[in-house]
Amino acid sequence: MSKAEMSKEQNTSIPLLSVKDLAVDFNTMDGVVHAVEGVDLEISAGETVAIVGESGSGKSTTAMAIIGLLAGGGRIAGGSIRLDGREITTASEHEMRGIRGRDIGLVPQDPMSNLNPVAKIGTQVSETLLAHGLANRQNVSKKVVEALEAAGLPDAAQRAKQYPHEFSGGMRQRALIAIGLACKPRLLIADEPTSALDVTVQQTILDQIGVMTRELGTAVLLITHDLGLAAERAERVIVMHRGKVVEQGDAKQILEDPQHPYTKSLVAAAPSVAVARLQPAAFSAPRTPAPRPDAAASGDPKSDNPKSDNIVEFEHLTKVYPVRGRGEDFVAVNDVSLAIPRGETVAIVGESGSGKTTTARMLLKVVEPTSGLIKYEGKDISTLNRAETRDFRQRVQPIFQDPYSSLNPMFTIERLIAEPLEFYKRGSSTERRKRVRQLLDDVALPQSMLRRYPSELSGGQRQRIAIARALALSPDLIVCDEPVSALDVLVQDQILRLLGDLQREYGLSYLFISHDLAVVRLISDYVCVMKDGSLVEAASSEEIFTNARDPYTRRLLASIPGNELNIA
Repeated sequence: MSKAEMSKEQNTSIPLLSVKDLAVDFNTMDGVVHAVEGVDLEISAGETVAIVGESGSGKSTTAMAIIGLLAGGGRIAGGSIRLDGREITTASEHEMRGIRGRDIGLVPQDPMSNLNPVAKIGTQVSETLLAHGLANRQNVSKKVVEALEAAGLPDAAQRAKQYPHEFSGGMRQRALIAIGLACKPRLLIADEPTSALDVTVQQTILDQIGVMTRELGTAVLLITHDLGLAAERAERVIVMHRGKVVEQGDAKQILEDPQHPYTKSLVAAAPSVAVARLQPAAFSAPRTPAPRPDAAASGDPKSDNPKSDNIVEFEHLTKVYPVRGRGEDFVAVNDVSLAIPRGETVAIVGESGSGKTTTARMLLKVVEPTSGLIKYEGKDISTLNRAETRDFRQRVQPIFQDPYSSLNPMFTIERLIAEPLEFYKRGSSTERRKRVRQLLDDVALPQSMLRRYPSELSGGQRQRIAIARALALSPDLIVCDEPVSALDVLVQDQILRLLGDLQREYGLSYLFISHDLAVVRLISDYVCVMKDGSLVEAASSEEIFTNARDPYTRRLLASIPGNELNIA
């Protein structure tokens, strides 16, 4: 009998994890916040259960209470948490250290902030093994390599000697999986483990977690805002709203036939490739025919689409990075030509390392092209003088992917949003304060947040602040680099509709970088697919999603979690 079978046989009478009437409070400057109230849930050995809900619903707080890692000011105010029948709410910190890792593993959300940047990957895995007595100084290196190999990292012995910054996002997440499962825990908490990863890497990571947990007989508590992912990977789904469980049951049944009004709203807001671009009346202005995004590649001076129709044109754009110690340079972007029609949304999709973000950074003048041209309003941006560059930076604004690193932690929310207005001397101080409050309303955040700092906000709330700041100067073109990857489906839906409303009202153009093809389906007029630095396919959104021609594009579409389910 395998370890997994023995574990299940021994625990048939009681669940592996039992949470009863859990309450979690946080002490804040504004008083006590009741983050979780009356939560009940159970997980059996070997079972996968997903908790879904919007930012601030209490799903991550519930998970952190289970593992005893509540943020400062947080405390369990009531209820019971039992692991295999043992009450752990009253366990001492010393006892919890023994439980963490060995009994309950954790794969956190953000691999960059959860890996020590100055310690090698192997060292960080070995710390867990040594702390729980599962390795000694003589065999720890071997155990580390085994853990990294089990997590799917190729050339694990060499990778163990590298630092986090030398890993891609998917590789960093695999390292966290290795750490979380190194001690073969009975329960693994996976808190948004793939939210920042493209669909193919996401699928690989989740498959790896699935294989490892099945082999070990490990139960999984999956925290996610992705309903498709929950439907595909979990047997049961728990829906949380404002700190309470509002619905739970069979995953497919809940997502295909939700009963609670909040669950219905979540399902209705979930993006799906089965749904076409949001209707123009609700999302964007009526349009005149515009050029295809690959029109700039034709080189036909007699084209029916004049250049004045395009706000941006890339012509044979290439970016090459020299790599020390290697004979060949790294070609990040290879001979890319495309156009962004005025008032339209062009999306660039592709896996990590495909060159999509490098392309966006060259448009923002953060990175200089090795060769080729970028024209804005018909003018080569490499020839702009100082005054023209200053004007260009006001008219082209970015929304970056990572809300943790793109906001200054020392600034209040009010100062963060007002910063571009102050830098470019827009309006009086009174007018700037009014504009900040208007922007906060636009991104669906309360005025009470103005005095708070980024550390006091959830990831989704921080991203909405980043979006508000990008909108402050009323730009003509916004470069959106994964702008909704950290947002739950309800807020994501609000932001996408906000972007559409602004496009309709002000004629904005968007370059939308994303790994979420369901979101791209909703917001984009045109889609450009990149692979290994090259443009492999470019067409209208409708054509890409209904009649993709390139095998790589079809593989991306096939990797979307929950694509086969009717959840939208």
